[in-house]
Amino acid sequence: MPIQSVNDFVVRFANVNGSGSASANELFARSVLRMGIPVAPRNIFPSNIQGLPTWYEVRISEAGHLGARGGTDLMIAMNPQTWDKDVAGIEPGGYLLYDSTKPMVKSKFRDDITVIGVPLTAICNREYSDPRQRQLFKNIVYVGALSALLDMDVGEMEKLIGEQYKGKEKLFDANKHALHLGRDWVMMNLDHPIGLRLKRADAVGDRIFIEGNSAAALGAVYGGATVCAWYPITPSSSLAEAFTRHCQRMRVDPATKKNKFAIIQAEDELASIGIVIGAAWNGSRAFTATSGPGISLMQEFLGLAYFAEIPAVIFDVQRAGPSTGMPTRTQQTDIISCAYASHGDTKHVLLFPEDPAEAFEFGAAAFDLADRLQTPIFVMLDLDIGMNHRLARPLIWDDTRKLDRGKVMSAAALEAGKEFGRYLDVDGDGIPYRTYPGTHPTKGSFFTRGTSRDRYARYTEEGPAYADNMQRLLRKFETAKDLVPRPLQANADKPTKYGVIYFGSTSPAMDEAIDLLEADGHALDRLRVRAFPFHSSVTSFIGEHDFVFVVEQNRDAQLRSLVVNECNIDPVRLVPILHYDGTPITARFIARAIADRLDALKVTPLRKVVS
Repeated sequence: MPIQSVNDFVVRFANVNGSGSASANELFARSVLRMGIPVAPRNIFPSNIQGLPTWYEVRISEAGHLGARGGTDLMIAMNPQTWDKDVAGIEPGGYLLYDSTKPMVKSKFRDDITVIGVPLTAICNREYSDPRQRQLFKNIVYVGALSALLDMDVGEMEKLIGEQYKGKEKLFDANKHALHLGRDWVMMNLDHPIGLRLKRADAVGDRIFIEGNSAAALGAVYGGATVCAWYPITPSSSLAEAFTRHCQRMRVDPATKKNKFAIIQAEDELASIGIVIGAAWNGSRAFTATSGPGISLMQEFLGLAYFAEIPAVIFDVQRAGPSTGMPTRTQQTDIISCAYASHGDTKHVLLFPEDPAEAFEFGAAAFDLADRLQTPIFVMLDLDIGMNHRLARPLIWDDTRKLDRGKVMSAAALEAGKEFGRYLDVDGDGIPYRTYPGTHPTKGSFFTRGTSRDRYARYTEEGPAYADNMQRLLRKFETAKDLVPRPLQANADKPTKYGVIYFGSTSPAMDEAIDLLEADGHALDRLRVRAFPFHSSVTSFIGEHDFVFVVEQNRDAQLRSLVVNECNIDPVRLVPILHYDGTPITARFIARAIADRLDALKVTPLRKVVS
């Protein structure tokens, strides 16, 4: 039977990169949002300029599920190259919308889906003479067809087109006309609406629709960043570009019109982190935005910043690796490389935001943490968070909040005779005092070096002095456990001996997966890790359960490895749930993988029966 659902289904557009479909697909997603229905769009695109397949998936959920669900209820198949794969991915009882200008053999369809043909090419050929117009407006025509098939509010779509082409009446009129070409054809020729329908709701509330990279860049502005040094790399480039736009609005002196920021596109990622370290050493709040290959290049400088204890913030928008890997696919594959970046004994602080709202909050907090701990801080985004629009709670800022510069020795304190040793731990927390260059004409100076030294920054290769310094750095890392965002725990409605740990962009899919598991009678306590080093509650959570699943988007269970290493956990008790094909993890994948392993764990081993 055809699927019947109101405000809860998945629409997937299959297009060709460079065909101009992106703006039309986004128009559809935003129109649903304007009807008060939460949406979560995801753009899956190739790393070339044009010609290869691209998909745009829109999760529609009045219940508010924002993760990828898995499966497609309505496929808009506009790419002959991927036709067979696209049709195969439709749920039984689902719907297929295609361009019926040319006849298709029956074998190209499925008996268990509803096929909807709209002669898109014929409509455009009749209406437009310019080949480029025919291609571009075909995208708007199929959106118009959807408006009738799904019973959408066409007025909201017209408003959005008006906003997009404000002051450009000809473009507005042309796009509105194309929209109604598709809509009117369906209304005159097909039964409508279909079993999937959109009904106006009030489920969006005060949430905003924003990309994670833009939110993180705004967090950097509010966090006091004035220097950005970067080198273009997918999927992080839009973060630096957003920072530029935010600064042009918010960091230009209104009286003099002078910029109060410096943004440098360096020759490579190595130069970028070098500029950041130099700026931070001079007292500026500075950051870079990069991805996995950039992290690989930055290793030596990251070791210098760790050992010389210089603040720096690195936004790592992760993608699929190794090497070039899949530049436009999402993964969580830089966890280990960032946690222990550089050679020797190093440990770095990582923050794991789940959505744009936390990308903003953690982006701002990272600069306070970098100054307080005098060390690099990594904000671990990924492509799914960074480059996709997501509904998020409003970005809130307390205007009374002061920037925390940490332990900085003032000229007055030096003049009063306070003892200064650049690497002297006077409070027992592993964090020494530092001075800015030029703080005092004769006191508080030190030589910054990447070689071994004593507590007063004097060069030495004496073993005890080196060991003392390394132990202090470890003590500082322990201090960080109580400064970083703490894990968030939610327990099942009934006692259970099973738990699940997850982080970052797996969060929205996990929320729905828990519902699916509970519907099948599986109870799980859950813990969302938000930072490394791990708070003591991570160890406690694991200790309270017989087995804990660790859900992540990489092949080698990198977060699980960190937990085993840092919390001294028996690895048998941590069951990896791994997804690493480059597409966002889905609720169905998580629920199915955990359910299968739960069933296996509940089977009594044969040796116990015999004994």
